[in-house]
Amino acid sequence: MRFLMTQSLLSSWKYQWSDFERYGEKAEEFQEKAERDFLSVLRREPAPTNEAIQKGIDFERLVTDICFGGGNNENKYYEAAREVAREIKGGQFQLAATKNVSVEGIDFLLYGRLDCLKAGVISDIKFSGSYSVGKFFDSPQHPMYMELVPEAREFTYIVSNGNRVWRETYRRDECRSVLDIIGEFVYYLRETKLLSIYESFWRAKESGEGSEKR
Repeated sequence: MRFLMTQSLLSSWKYQWSDFERYGEKAEEFQEKAERDFLSVLRREPAPTNEAIQKGIDFERLVTDICFGGGNNENKYYEAAREVAREIKGGQFQLAATKNVSVEGIDFLLYGRLDCLKAGVISDIKFSGSYSVGKFFDSPQHPMYMELVPEAREFTYIVSNGNRVWRETYRRDECRSVLDIIGEFVYYLRETKLLSIYESFWRAKESGEGSEKR
């Protein structure tokens, strides 16, 4: 039996160890919320689309529309979206990728959906109110997608707040193996007695298809 593994699940797990001290008196509150959110993702409970998520969806849709000759040029984020569109136009969009791997005696189906693959570069569009250099250094997304797409040589996060656009790029030789990250994830689940919950909710479909929570 195989179990589905996505970067979103790994990201939710890793977020529990973020630097919550920056929230001051609310640090404990944010820590507890991160733990609750991870358990919710682990159980694959439906998550509401909040304002931040919707903005990201809308911005990515605007970028795609511009790539194909559309897009509302009166949209307040149009110029930033056009800058992103110029970079990824001509690539393959929303490309699904899968790979079978075995880690710690468990068979996994890795699954990811790429925003864009163009000339050996995977691009992922992020909409964020703020950005600092190295923001995605510890993200499991670029290690996961490099494992899924062996022909890719680079992964670039294209980040925008609607006015400015930033880029954060990782070469293949700068990416940690996602198999090591998955190994740590399995160890955590075993130590916290959560492995049975994961195995209950994350069985891969026989067709080999997955579903990435974005």
